[in-house]
Amino acid sequence: MKMNHIGIMVGDMDQAVEFYTNVLGLRIVMNNTKVIEERESAIGRMCIAVFGEGFKGFNIAHLVTTDGIGVELFEMKERAERHDLDFSRLGIFHFCLQTDDFETVMKKTEEYGGKVRMDVMRYHPEDDTKPAKMVYLEDPFGNLFELYSHTYEETYATDYE
Repeated sequence: MKMNHIGIMVGDMDQAVEFYTNVLGLRIVMNNTKVIEERESAIGRMCIAVFGEGFKGFNIAHLVTTDGIGVELFEMKERAERHDLDFSRLGIFHFCLQTDDFETVMKKTEEYGGKVRMDVMRYHPEDDTKPAKMVYLEDPFGNLFELYSHTYEETYATDYE
C-alpha cells in the first residue's frame, strides 16, 4: 500500500496555502475551492456522509509534495482558531516531510507565522556514521509537523537506542 494524501484542518485558507507552498514547497493542484452542504451532487452527498448534517460548508485546496503525496487543506465554515494540542487524545498528531535544508524551512516557518518547537536533533549523536536529524515545528494554526534529513528507512533501519 502507498501513501496517497493527508487532510489538514486550517484556520485561514489563504494563509495556509501561502505557508504550505512558500515554506514547505508544496505545489498547488487545485486552489481554494468552496464546498457547500447540498445533496444534489456526489461530492455534496459524500461530504454529508463524512462531516455529518449541518457542517455548513468549507473551503478546500489540494496541494502535492515533490514526491507526489497529496495534502488537502480544509477551512471549515465553523471552526476553532487553532489546533488544540492534547497529547492525551487518540489520533494523528503530526506529519513529516524530508528535507536537506532545515535552516531555511525553520526560518520561513517563523516568518510565515509558524513556530519552531525545538532545536534540530540527531538520532544518534554518538555515532558519526548515522547522521539522521529531525526537528518538530508548527504551522500557523498549531498543526505539528516534523522534518527528517533522511528517509524513514534510513533513519530507523539501524540499531536505534
